[in-house]
Amino acid sequence: MEAVDLAVYADAVAGERAALAARAERARRRLAEAAIERRARRALRPEDVARLEALGLLPRRDVPALRAELAALAESTAAVERLQAWLEAELCARERRANVG
Repeated sequence: MEAVDLAVYADAVAGERAALAARAERARRRLAEAAIERRARRALRPEDVARLEALGLLPRRDVPALRAELAALAESTAAVERLQAWLEAELCARERRANVG
């Protein structure tokens, strides 16, 4: 395996980690919005809530599913970070061997 191949792969893995981070941020935002929507539902008249639901402004969100998605994303991110650490160690080891030889 060439050092260049490792570096290219490491870049691809870094891109995946960034994508996971963005997905997690969107999930956190949806959870925050769900909390706001719950408060709004309690504060507004039932007919207003019904109208806002029809407009799509007060959607019903599956909060347990959002929390599960966020947990899965955190686990995936941790696995990707471990892969990144391994790749970094491999790249450093190859560099040390190249400098010795």
